Amino acid sequence: MPVSSKQNVLPVAGILSGALVWGLIWYPYRVLQETGVSGPLATLITYALAMLCGAFMLPRVWRELPKAGWWAAALVLSAGWANLGYVLAMLHGEVMRVLLLFYLAPLWTILFSYWLLGERLNRYGYLVMALSCGGAVIMLWEPQGGLPLPQNLSEWTGLSAGMGFALSNVVSRRASHLSIEAKTCSVLLGTTLLALPLLWWQGVTPVHLPAADMQTWVILGLLGVALCATGYAVQYGVTHLQSNRAVLLFLFELVIAAVSSYLLAGEVMQLRDWTGALLIVSASLLSEKMQVAENTVWKQAD
Repeated sequence: MPVSSKQNVLPVAGILSGALVWGLIWYPYRVLQETGVSGPLATLITYALAMLCGAFMLPRVWRELPKAGWWAAALVLSAGWANLGYVLAMLHGEVMRVLLLFYLAPLWTILFSYWLLGERLNRYGYLVMALSCGGAVIMLWEPQGGLPLPQNLSEWTGLSAGMGFALSNVVSRRASHLSIEAKTCSVLLGTTLLALPLLWWQGVTPVHLPAADMQTWVILGLLGVALCATGYAVQYGVTHLQSNRAVLLFLFELVIAAVSSYLLAGEVMQLRDWTGALLIVSASLLSEKMQVAENTVWKQAD
């Protein structure tokens, strides 16, 4: 095996492990909800446990994040909502519809890159926008009329989580000096912090958790470990792989989610969903072909 191939094994495995976990993670959260642990509370506990597992990264994180200024705050909040919103949307919505709305992220990435980084589009950028919008319109269109918009709160949440994911990617590029550890902890910390006000608003408290059975605690613990491990693995993968190859590997999540939602929840995609999915996936693939001209202002700011 060539040396370069050996060096790519760990990054590829890291991204594939993340795609596997995120394609399946909706199911244990639904199981927890059925046992009485709400989505926001389960998210708070699992991400707090993930931070505990990643405590070895904290010293370096405390050194780096304050130096990043408001970019660090933007990364924490955007990445936090991407993860919290994803979990909440998956609890009540159709898995694949929510996931495809989340995968409109390349469209929002283009817009955020233009506003925050001063990047200009070429023909690939406009094509990505057209394919993304076309796929969403086809998937959301209803024969009875009305605008092709998300049909329920879960779909709106999934859409906004994709916006958060896109914003976190753009901010991460701007704060490129941050380490893998800092970016990983930003995701975990942001998700934990954003779950707290949601729990307060819902009037939910963790008082009943000590009475939870062993199976519930095992699921919570395993999710915490998985989130910490895959969070680091994904950040390692995207740092050491070419972006176009990383995108191809991330699309494995769609396959896992489609199979798992059919086998575990009996969800079946309609023809228009498949058509919309094809356009959205095509947009994701083309997004890595965009060659952008970056504004010299933010370059010099580095």
